[in-house]
Amino acid sequence: MHVFKFFANGNPVLKWLLHLGALMALGAVALAAYTVLVLAPGLPSLEAVTDYRPKLPLRVYTADHVLIGEFGQERRDFVPIAETPAVLKNALLSIEDARFYSHGGVDFIGLARAFSGGLREGASTITMQVARNFYLTQERTVTRKLREALLTYRIEDALTKDQILELYMNQIYLGQRSYGFSSAARTYFGKTLPELSLAQAAMLAGVPKNPLRHNPVANFERAKQRQVIVLKSMLRNDYITQAQFDQASAERITIQDGPSVGAHGAYVAEMVRQSVFAQHGEATYTMGLKVVTTINQAEQLAAYESVRRNVLAYDQRHGYRGPEAVIELPPVGDARDDAIDALLQKHPSSDGLMPAVVTEVAGKSLKAELASGETVQINAEGLGFAASALRPNAANAVRLRPGALIRVVQTPAMKWAVSQLPEVEAAYVSLDAQNGAYRALVGGFDFRRKNFNHATSAWRQPGSSIKPFIYSAALERGFAPATLINDVQLSVTTTESLKWDPRNDDGKYDGPIRMQDALAQSKNVVSVRILKAIGVGYARDLLPRFGFDAEKHPANLTMALGTGSVTPVQLAAAYGVFANGGYRISPWLIQRVSDAKGKLLFESDKPATPPEEARTLDARNAFVTDSMLREVTRSGTGAQASVKLQRQDLAGKTGTTSDAVDGWFAGYANDIVSVAWMGYDDPRSLGTREFGATLALPIWIDAMRQALAGSTARELVVPEQVYFADGRWNFSEFDSDAGVKTLGLDDATAD
Repeated sequence: MHVFKFFANGNPVLKWLLHLGALMALGAVALAAYTVLVLAPGLPSLEAVTDYRPKLPLRVYTADHVLIGEFGQERRDFVPIAETPAVLKNALLSIEDARFYSHGGVDFIGLARAFSGGLREGASTITMQVARNFYLTQERTVTRKLREALLTYRIEDALTKDQILELYMNQIYLGQRSYGFSSAARTYFGKTLPELSLAQAAMLAGVPKNPLRHNPVANFERAKQRQVIVLKSMLRNDYITQAQFDQASAERITIQDGPSVGAHGAYVAEMVRQSVFAQHGEATYTMGLKVVTTINQAEQLAAYESVRRNVLAYDQRHGYRGPEAVIELPPVGDARDDAIDALLQKHPSSDGLMPAVVTEVAGKSLKAELASGETVQINAEGLGFAASALRPNAANAVRLRPGALIRVVQTPAMKWAVSQLPEVEAAYVSLDAQNGAYRALVGGFDFRRKNFNHATSAWRQPGSSIKPFIYSAALERGFAPATLINDVQLSVTTTESLKWDPRNDDGKYDGPIRMQDALAQSKNVVSVRILKAIGVGYARDLLPRFGFDAEKHPANLTMALGTGSVTPVQLAAAYGVFANGGYRISPWLIQRVSDAKGKLLFESDKPATPPEEARTLDARNAFVTDSMLREVTRSGTGAQASVKLQRQDLAGKTGTTSDAVDGWFAGYANDIVSVAWMGYDDPRSLGTREFGATLALPIWIDAMRQALAGSTARELVVPEQVYFADGRWNFSEFDSDAGVKTLGLDDATAD
């Protein structure tokens, strides 16, 4: 005290400084007391970091492990630090916390540098960011800073440095709903962490500073600038050489918006989501479940492309309907740009069918602006089916003019052409004929536009695709492929009042015709004669053996022409009975389900081949019906399948409903059974010149080309008690005078 008075006497500045020091000391003591007595007891448990359980989305994969769907509010993976590549760790540490492995959580050297105006990085350590991300808000208050420091030291005490870094790299938000670096790598680059280049790793490492501004989707230029800063930091910290810096800085980076999802399996993924949600509820989106389906990636992609291509082909041969919308364009300037942008935002792209606003029309060409701001020119060859819409006398609803919202596609020759969103829908499904596993499924033209699954949920009239089941029933009543049936209009060959006059689609009648040939040529009158002969009730009662709902099929003769209701999946499973020799199959999709840590939660126990108790049809019946269905694809309405696929082992049946409201093809080969369908959601005619052979069969052919690629025809196993004569298989007991040899030949014939 005497010393204090000695130095203070006569020196007011020194006196003031000593008082200030005393006050600061008291303040420090008070702050420490507040921290220890008030803040420390109120700190949260460290369970969130010591028992880290991130919210991981549901992910759906093909059988060959291609991602086809992801469901969750957050895009997130969990990658152990030991599996994180060094290039990414080095990029992150160099820019975020170069002294991470040497400081105790709070980097006082880094703080000093930041406050001194030197390096601008390192003031907030990775551990401090972990504390803030898990427990605190972003508010800038002394209390929050003190809590952050206390939590930082507690985390450093509880976890190793690698564990802290692992938490950070899996938890940090990196823009575009992506949490953690693994998810961000998939979102921006479509890559896993080990696949990242130095340039890509540096770009990701630059995102945490400002995920909204520095992510490459939001602003690629800012992301690029930030990447260069990261690379310079890596060079300064001796993580890379000058040559590596130069190469990475010059590397061209391609960015995508969203995780890489292959095979176009949106309808499949949604089926899985519904199934998992039924069991787990809202936890579905946070548990990190991994679901592996039975879907074959190559076949799924081929099916998707086939549906898209053939729907567009149908749509274009039926003419251009005009623009989707029309606005009055402001003359020039920002108002014009804003009007175009607003219109384009209302009409999202559909996988290559890009929206564009017509800005200029001149003669037989036009200019249009894309959502990217690019202006494209479409000349006469690109107008195609829409060329008439540029004529001065074109109807107002069709005419192309400035302000019109159109669809454009880029041709293989990299030129632009006019297209349009189709109104018609289509579906395709294929199953393993032996055990019912889905191999491919496309529920519609565009899931984002219409998520109704036509493959599983669209109840439509099957048309002539129901006939094989009528013929199969007839085999049990003594009919045979060689049975001779009179193909003549019933109205002129019988005195019985049918209250209905069935006719052949082509208006042609061949008189006496073999049953096998009648199926191949899809003779309506013959099918009705057969059903009338065997009994409607008998045939209808057999339908459930194939998986059909009997109550959805009429109890009258119109059933022979497919006036009931089926779904594409149901029809595929039914044809599977003929494909596999008489066994009923139930479609199934999910092979395995595992949790976020890889623990197996479910695995299908479906056998590769059907058990004998699944038999629903006599082997002979299945074999003989199969032989008739093969003739359909050789000489009948499905003959183009054998021609285009260059195979003789195909079997199937076309289907066209009354007034061509629905078009079908159901068929199989080599244990793959598949169905294609086309029609309008609001049922109406597809066109007087359209049939199952023009609508659905092209879809089936294009999809099955991939499914059958590289395979050879399977050798047929001939069951006992059948014989082959005159190009037809028959039951042995009908080799004599037994069985039905003719039907309706005694009726009068038409002129």
